[in-house]
Amino acid sequence: MVSVKIYLEGGGGRQDSKDLKIACRRGFRLLLESMGYSGRMPRLVASGSRDTTFSDLKTALKSRKGRYIAMLIDSEDPIADPERTWDHLIARDAWKKPDNCDDENVLFMTTCMETWIVLDREALKKVFGPHLQESALPSPVHIECTKRHEVQKALIHATRNTTQPYAKGKVSFELVGKLNPDVLEEHLVAFQRMKRILDEKLQGRVKNDTS
Repeated sequence: MVSVKIYLEGGGGRQDSKDLKIACRRGFRLLLESMGYSGRMPRLVASGSRDTTFSDLKTALKSRKGRYIAMLIDSEDPIADPERTWDHLIARDAWKKPDNCDDENVLFMTTCMETWIVLDREALKKVFGPHLQESALPSPVHIECTKRHEVQKALIHATRNTTQPYAKGKVSFELVGKLNPDVLEEHLVAFQRMKRILDEKLQGRVKNDTS
């Protein structure tokens, strides 16, 4: 039985980030439960910034001892080949691939977490209410090719007249926890890939990893 740990980009880097890290873990835990992983959940670690998430992965890989360890991060830019994650990171970020690491140790939100969020209109309506301007949201067609700044700007614009306009932080992680994975899987190749990998790695697991 393989133990599984995922380092999450999210939770902030400020002194008050403890609550954000809790909200981050909770949001992704709820999403993974909706994906059918209740009872065999991976251990989730909210690392904060993208760079810190990568640093945490590198440290963990030094003593992986048969564990599957991954980081779930924004791709920041569209990806040429979702299966070749390190080609993207080497070209875009000039990151060096750690020893004992391969493409499956990287899971992408393409191009950012907000790409996931804007796809699920029902979840948005539950959080933002009747003043959500749904027409301002980007089309789901080829959305993984849409630049992250455009996606984020559209989401902020669509929620500007609501009582709690969108902002990164607790509300973003609350939304992640309400997302319908079937909607994400329908439109996102990188999400399909993540589910395929987790299905394989979590097969046969019956309890949380506490290591």
